[in-house]
Amino acid sequence: MVRDVAFGQYFPGNSLMHRLDPRTKLIGFVALIAVIFCTFNYPALAIVVGVTAFLLLSSGIPFKFYLKSLKVILIVVLITSLLNLFYGSGEPIWQWWILKLTWNGIHRAIFVTVRIVCLILLSSCLTFTTSPTELTDAIERLMKPLNKIHFPVHEIAMMMSLALRFVPTLLEETDKIMQAQKARGADLDSGNFIRRAKALVPILIPLFVSAFRRAYDIATAMECRCYRGGTGRTRMKTLRMSGRDAACFVALALIICGVVLCDIFLKAAI
Repeated sequence: MVRDVAFGQYFPGNSLMHRLDPRTKLIGFVALIAVIFCTFNYPALAIVVGVTAFLLLSSGIPFKFYLKSLKVILIVVLITSLLNLFYGSGEPIWQWWILKLTWNGIHRAIFVTVRIVCLILLSSCLTFTTSPTELTDAIERLMKPLNKIHFPVHEIAMMMSLALRFVPTLLEETDKIMQAQKARGADLDSGNFIRRAKALVPILIPLFVSAFRRAYDIATAMECRCYRGGTGRTRMKTLRMSGRDAACFVALALIICGVVLCDIFLKAAI
C-alpha cells in the first residue's frame, strides 16, 4: 500500500493547471473546500462534482494517480459512509437492533462520501500540478501582510514546503524498510490488530532515525549556504498573474454563486 501513495508528488507538465499562478490555485483550492461543505442538495453537489472532474481533466495527469490517492483513504470513506447511513434521523425504512436505515441517512452518506472524495481529488490535483517551490512562494506571498505583526511567514511557508517535499521520500523509505524486514523473516501481514501493531515497531524506529537524520542534513546544508530566512532573499522566478488567472477567479465566483443559489432556492436533501 505504501507504494500506491501518490499524494505529495509533483508531475511536470504544460497543462492548464500547470500554467496557472500557484496563488490562484491556492485561493481556488481553499474556496472550493468551503464550497464543498456548503452543498446541501443534489444540484449544488453536481456543480462541485462537475468542477472537480473538469479540473482533473485539465491537469493532464493520468487518472490512475488520482485513484492511488483515493485508495489510501478508502477504508476511512467506507466507515464514515456507513456511520452516516445507519444513524440518520427520521422515519426508519429498515431497522435491526441499533441499526436504522432512513432516507436522511442515505442522503447524508452520499453527501459525505462525495465531499471527501472531491476533497482528496482536489488536494491531489494541487500537489500534482504545483511544485514545492511554487507552493512555498505562493504561501509566502499570500501571507505577506502578516509580516507587519512579526509573524514568521517565510519560515512557516518553508516548513510546509519541506513537509510536502519529503512525503514521497519518507513513503519510499518506509517501503524499503518493510521489504528489508520481510527479507529478514518479519511477519507484518498476519495476526490480530495488536500483533500487527507490535510488528510495526521494527519499522517505525529506523524510519524515525532516518527522518531525523534527513532533517539534520537539511539544516546543515542550509547553514552551509548561509540561509538566514526570507529577509533580502531574491527569487529566480517572479510570480505574475495573467489573463487566465483572472478568468479563473471569474469562474470561481460563478461557481460559488451557483452553489449558493442552489442552497437558497432549492430544497435541501440533508
